[in-house]
Order: sequence, then structure tokens, then C-alpha cells
Amino acid sequence: MSILAITGGQRLSGEIRASGAKNAVLPILAATLLSDQTCTIENVPHLHDVTTMLQLLGQMGASLTVDEKQTIDIDPATITHPKAPYELVKTMRASILVLGPLLARCGHAEVSLPGGCAIGSRPVDLHLKGLEAMGADIEVDNGYIKARAQRLHGAHIFLDKVTVTGTENLLMAATLAEGQTTIENAAMEPEVVDLAHFLQAMGAEIEGIGSSSLTITGKPELRGCRYRVMPDRIEIGTFLVAAAITGGSIRINGSCNEVLEAIIIKLAEAGATIETGGQNEDAWIQLDMQGRRPQAVDIVTAPYPGFPTDMQAQFCALNAVANGVSVITENLFENRFMHLNELARMGADISIEGNRAIIKGRDTLKGAPVTATDLRASASLVLAGLAAEGQTRVFDVHYIDRGYECIEEKLSHLGATIQRQATAEQA
Repeated sequence: MSILAITGGQRLSGEIRASGAKNAVLPILAATLLSDQTCTIENVPHLHDVTTMLQLLGQMGASLTVDEKQTIDIDPATITHPKAPYELVKTMRASILVLGPLLARCGHAEVSLPGGCAIGSRPVDLHLKGLEAMGADIEVDNGYIKARAQRLHGAHIFLDKVTVTGTENLLMAATLAEGQTTIENAAMEPEVVDLAHFLQAMGAEIEGIGSSSLTITGKPELRGCRYRVMPDRIEIGTFLVAAAITGGSIRINGSCNEVLEAIIIKLAEAGATIETGGQNEDAWIQLDMQGRRPQAVDIVTAPYPGFPTDMQAQFCALNAVANGVSVITENLFENRFMHLNELARMGADISIEGNRAIIKGRDTLKGAPVTATDLRASASLVLAGLAAEGQTRVFDVHYIDRGYECIEEKLSHLGATIQRQATAEQA
């Protein structure tokens, strides 16, 4: 295991480039299973979760080629073993995304019930009900989902709850189903939209992209294609907060400004001056705090286009050193306040009432040893360390490696004093 050692107090300033989106690339990699032709995926971030997904595809029999430009060729024609074993799935919830593509293309699939971050209940029952409505026979036995269908057929599916991975799994399965499928109350997140555009590039027929109602007309087969993954809006948001929490300035190239509105609004409320420009791969966003202390901002998480739950922890860190009192309301996951106890170890003034956190901003935090409990919690602790006096050591940083590409290198480039160190067990 390793830790991140951070000496706070440095005002961040500089320019970086956004990485490809973790939450977009994982379903896109899974979707390559829908074809027997090669797909080339560009702008793939170097993340632990991506490595796990590639290991999973390789174990099933897919042929993989990775180059130094973050481009991956995937040839799934040789899939011989449509099974996702517990050993891989236990570390990454997104592994469940292979269920729909495997079932649709191979007619059968065996996928372990997923693991991942401990941020609350995220059951897969909506995935299974949707696939059953499309004609699949499903049983859960010894921790595995076992599904069969000679060929899936179209169905009208209403999701009782907005679910990103559920929408993605059913969307992928429907592209090869016989007839027309409608998914109501579908997730509208930009990463779902990116997956739908990738499927269209493979030849899928999808209407309603970006809305809560998707209509898919199934095809007998899909083709290979070349596709570039969208930028990571959560990584971009995290680095914008890193600059804001230290009173600094930052420019991020390769941004996706059109889907950052909820984050931009709150950063502007916190006192940041924000400018955007460019288009597509040349898009950029710039934030400048001009040395000012941030103002406290209230946050209410909600499905897109609302404020993303994946940015809640980072704004908790910002509010911990902001001027004023803020209320953070978490509406999506019941266990997503575990980072608050760790922030309190650094001196943050926080009280919790159900799904609300009341944060009274302090002039400064004090460096302390803290432990990450999930991916975004780990990011919040790093941000707090950047603003704190003295040294902060963040343990269990394997979480951060699941979703942030070279975070210490990018922060160092912006002027942060941060190092990855081996723990005593490694030394």
C-alpha cells in the first residue's frame, strides 16, 4: 500500500489537460462486446478500474492492443468464456456492465454480483428486471447472476429509480434485441449520452439520446468503429475546486464545458471568476480566485442535470475552509458522508443531521493522517490537505487510483507539494 503526503499552504496555479472520463470509458469498453469486429477507443485514461475492465475482457478471450497514446484496440471476435468472476468484479462495480452485452451477443452470461466503493446500497435488481422483461431467464446462485436468452426481444421498461449503470446495461442489451425497446425514466448523465453515441457509431439505432426516454430499435449485429471518449467532468471539477480551495488559478484544456454548468454555478457562488472557450477537443475552462478565501455554498445532490453526487465530497472540503456556514444535502447515497469524520480530524467543524451536513467554515485546517473510504472521499481529503497547515497523509489511496489519472503529478505541476510514499509494509 502507499500514501499521499501533502504539505499544504501552496496557492495552485498553472495549466493541465483533462483526462478521458472514467464513468464513460468503462461502459464503452463493455459495449465493445456487442460486435465481433475491432473497436478502437481513444482518450482512454490510465486508471486502475480501466485496467480491471481490460483484464476482464482479456480473460473472456478478447484480443487487446494498447499504445502509448492512450488508444486501445479491442477485438472481441474470440470471446469464448462469457463469465465475469468474483476475483475481478469484487473490486469494481462497473463490471456489472458486461452482463447486458454478453447476454445480447452470446445468449448467456455469468457475472458475479458487483463490489466497489462502500457508499451505500446500489442494488442491481433494476438491471435484472429489465433484462427479464426482454425475455431473459435469470437466476442468482452462489453470488453469481446467471442469465440466458436465445435472443432478447424488445420491451417497454420503466425504471422505478434513476440508475446510470442500469440504463447503460439495458441500453446496450437492447441494441441487439429483436424489435423495439423503450426505456423510461432513463438516466440522462453525459456519460450515458457518450455511450449512446458510441453505440450509434457501431450502427445502433437510438432515439431520445440525452432525454429520460430512450427508444432503441434492435439490429441483428453491430460493427466495429473508432471513438474518442469524452473528458472527465468529475476530474475537471475536482481540479477546479483544488484551485479554488487554495485561492489559486487554473486553466484546464480539453474540457467539456457544456456539461459542467451545475459545478460552474457553485464555484461562481464561492467567489471564483470563471471563463470558458473553444470547442470539442480545443475547449478550455479557466478559474481564478485571485487569492480570495471561498464563500460557503449550499449543495443538494441530484441526478443530472442536477449537482453531481460525485462532487459532493470535494465541496465539503471547500466549505470546510470557506467563509460562512453551508448545508450539504446528499440525496443519492446513504453512506456518502464517511469522509466527514476524516475532515473533522483536520479540524473541520461539521455536524450531520440525517442526509444533511452542516459545515461551519474555519480559517484553516490542520494537517493530519486521514484514511480514504471511497473514490471521491479520497479526493476530498487530498483537497483538504492542499489547504491545510502542515502535512497531511492520506491512507488507502488505492481508491483515488480508481478514478484519477496521475493526480499527484498533475497537482505537482500546479505547484502543490505532494508525494506518493510507500507505507512501512512496503518499505
